[in-house]
Amino acid sequence: MNSTPRNRIFSDIALSLVFLTRLPLPHMDFSGRSLSAALWAAPVVGVVVALIGGIVFAITTWLGLSTGPAAALALAATMLTTFCLHEDGLGDTADGFGGGATREKKLEIMRDSRIGTYGAAALGLSILLRWAALADLTSVSQVFCALIAAHAVSRGLIPAFMHLLPSARVEGLAANAGSPSSETAVVGAVLGAVALLLLGLPGALATAVILGLWFFAFRKLCLAQIGGQTGDTIGALQQGAEIIVLLAASAIFI
Repeated sequence: MNSTPRNRIFSDIALSLVFLTRLPLPHMDFSGRSLSAALWAAPVVGVVVALIGGIVFAITTWLGLSTGPAAALALAATMLTTFCLHEDGLGDTADGFGGGATREKKLEIMRDSRIGTYGAAALGLSILLRWAALADLTSVSQVFCALIAAHAVSRGLIPAFMHLLPSARVEGLAANAGSPSSETAVVGAVLGAVALLLLGLPGALATAVILGLWFFAFRKLCLAQIGGQTGDTIGALQQGAEIIVLLAASAIFI
């Protein structure tokens, strides 16, 4: 493949889709491209995931379902698209931070595939809050706007989070991905911020402030708990941001 700017863009989007979703994509040659450099495209992946959820919501409401069941099916579609990648990270992070007494024990618990009380509670609240926010929306267009904004901006924070925090492990998914550059982090954040404008300028600005507080508060928590970030904490960061944007959308659009 010729290494033209256009080809690099498409390659980065494809690589991010492979990493952040389980969509059946054709085999591609990613030689010469690293995941850390490609993560500027994470918000684009978020748009793809959001469109899948929005289409499911539109079809099910067209078939006669009320907004509650349609919202549940839309949420399920987004989770299936990623095979619950970020939900898994949230559950593991909650278990590790809540159940471990030392940094080493927290990391050990986070690596355990079994789910504990803290993880189950965090996942239950995440799903409940996201479903309630979507079920509050009264039109298909509002659901599309809310989903696109939430999924894009929540993933747009990922490269900045990885750039600003060291890896808490010497091996693992996040450690192997490497640290995105400042340019990659800025592009990802800007793309996410653009999607946030679907909530309207006043709503986007207010939501951006809350997201900033969430980002830096969670960064500080991760540093205090495990001394950095892991793939699990990236998932927890995304889940928190998605919840914030969906709740904001339910308040703005009502």
